[in-house]
Amino acid sequence: MTETELRLLMAESVQKCHRAIFDNYCNYVYAIVINVLRSCGSREDIEDCVSDVFMKIYKRLDQNTAFSGDIKGFIGAISRNTAIDAYRRLTLKNFRSVSIDDDNETEYGSDERLVENAEKKEQSRIILKKIKELGEPDSTIIIQQYYYNRTAKEISKSISMTAAAVQKRSSRAKQKLKVLLAEAGIGREGLI
Repeated sequence: MTETELRLLMAESVQKCHRAIFDNYCNYVYAIVINVLRSCGSREDIEDCVSDVFMKIYKRLDQNTAFSGDIKGFIGAISRNTAIDAYRRLTLKNFRSVSIDDDNETEYGSDERLVENAEKKEQSRIILKKIKELGEPDSTIIIQQYYYNRTAKEISKSISMTAAAVQKRSSRAKQKLKVLLAEAGIGREGLI
């Protein structure tokens, strides 16, 4: 679907435009969402996330009928960001929830282990906060590289940059992050 086709459909009927976007990009959105949520999300979570993606796409297109640019990249970015938000929400929820029916005391371990786990969780929270402080696209690059093990080439496709630019930004972002983490009191062992 080209930008011209999208504009013609928007002018003709918003519903037809929404249907065409869904028909053309449904599998693409599912692939992105499943790739991000496969380790932590249920089928329902994936379905909810895909619905959220299309709602955001429709809302953005309805607000900005003068949309210009790569439609597939636009849809991919919204899909990826929405799925990452869902991943964070789900992993945080799964990390916090413990069934009262579980009698596995070995899972909980000693007080030392509980303290150690709490410290690691707090350290992870601080690291993610500092990564977000880097701003875009640096935070996306660092998260993609170190949390999702993506290469510079893979990242470059998703954020419309060259692989060399991604590597350069990554290098600079890591230097900034080291400074931010040092200011927060996290030493080398807490670095990514």
